[in-house]
Amino acid sequence: MEKLQSLRGMVDLLPAQLPVWQHVEAVARDHFRRAGLSEIRTPLLEVTELFARGIGEATDVVGKEMYSFEDRGQRRCTLRPEGTASVVRAVLEHGLLSQGPQRLWYGGPMFRYERPQAGRQRQFHQIGLEFLGAADPRSDAEAIAIAWDLLTALGVSGLALELNSLGDASDRAAYRQALVGWLEQRREQLDPEACERIATNPLRILDSKNPATQAVLADAPLLIDHLSAASRQRFEQVRELLDRLAIPYQLNPRLVRGLDYYAHTAFEITSDQLGAQATVCGGGRYDGLVEQLGGPATAAIGWAIGMERLVVLLERAGATGAAAPVPAVYVVSRGPLAEAMALDLATQLRRRGQAAELDLSGAAFARQLKRADRSGAPWAVVIGESEAEQGLVLLKNLLGGGAEQRLSPSAVLAQLAGSAG
Repeated sequence: MEKLQSLRGMVDLLPAQLPVWQHVEAVARDHFRRAGLSEIRTPLLEVTELFARGIGEATDVVGKEMYSFEDRGQRRCTLRPEGTASVVRAVLEHGLLSQGPQRLWYGGPMFRYERPQAGRQRQFHQIGLEFLGAADPRSDAEAIAIAWDLLTALGVSGLALELNSLGDASDRAAYRQALVGWLEQRREQLDPEACERIATNPLRILDSKNPATQAVLADAPLLIDHLSAASRQRFEQVRELLDRLAIPYQLNPRLVRGLDYYAHTAFEITSDQLGAQATVCGGGRYDGLVEQLGGPATAAIGWAIGMERLVVLLERAGATGAAAPVPAVYVVSRGPLAEAMALDLATQLRRRGQAAELDLSGAAFARQLKRADRSGAPWAVVIGESEAEQGLVLLKNLLGGGAEQRLSPSAVLAQLAGSAG
C-alpha cells in the first residue's frame, strides 16, 4: 500500500516546532491588546467572487494561484488567499461600520498555489491588522509602528522599512497611461510575462524578478512623479510622522503591492536575514475596497505578516519560544485497579490546577519511571495493584529529596497542592 503523505506545500507543524509559533502569537496578541485592537475570525472558504472583485481579476493571485472549485450546490468557492477581503466582507455583512471605525486583527491559514520554498508554502499563515474608517495619515503611521514594534519585540534583526505612495485612482490612471506607453516602446526587451502584463496589470511589471526586465525598468517613469499635490502632501505627512516615531525608512519608488485594492501609502518591512525573500510584513492603504465590495466609501489601511518567514528568521536567530510543558506530577500505574485509580487521581490533580501526565503504556514500572525522570516532573505517583487494593499510592520525589511516602489519594492531593507548581 502506498504511503500517505501531505500534499506538496501543505506542511505539518510538529510539537517541537510549535513553541516558537505560540511565542509569536502570544507577543502579537499582547501588542494588539495594548493598541486597542479586537480579533476577528473569518471562514477559510469564501465565494470566489469576493476575491475576483476585491483583489482584482488581472492579479496573479486570482488568475494563477487560487484554490477554487464548485461545491455540490454549484457555487464557485475559493480557499482564502489573503485576509483583507474576508475581513471587509465580514464587516459589511454584519454592519460593524455602523458602530464606528473598526480596529481589527486576524490570524490563520491562507492558500495560494505557488512554488514552495523556505518560508513560503501553499498553505501559509498570516497575522494581520485592519483599520477601517481611518483616513488620517496618523493611521498609516500607527499601523506601521505597531508592525515595527512587534517585529522588534520578537527580536527580528536587520529590519528595514520600504515606503512608497501609490496615489489615488486618478494618479494611478495617469501613471498607468505613461508607463504603458513607455513599456510598449520597449516590448522587445521585456520577458514574455512582462509583455503579457502590459495590457492587464502594468504596475506589477515594476515588481518583476527577471534581471533583464529589471535592467530595462531602470529608466522607467516613476509613479511618485505623477502624484497630485494632495497625494504628495499626504505622503509627506506620513513620512514626518514616521520621523517623529524614530522609525527609519527608505523610499522605494518601485514598490507596488500585488493586489489591486491598494492606494496611497504602500510599505514593506524586510529583514536582511532572509536573502532574496526579504519581506516579512507588507501592507498599505486600500480606501476603495469597502466600496468595491458593496459598502460605503470607507478609508482603510492594513498589513499582514507571514508567519512561516517570521519563524524562519527567529529560528535562525536561535529563538526557541517557551520550553516544552513540564508536568508537576507524573502518574505511573500497572494493573486494572491501579490504572483506574491513576486516571481518577490524574483527573483530580488537573481539576485542582496541577499539570499531571498519566502514563498509559502499561509497561513495567522501571520503564515508566524512566519516562517520569525524562519528563522533568518533580513528583511521581506510583500505583500498583497492591496499593490500589489498600486505597493507597506511593509518592516519590524525583528530585532526590526525602523518602518515598505511602499515602491516601486525598493526602497526595493536599500535599501536592502546596508543593507542586
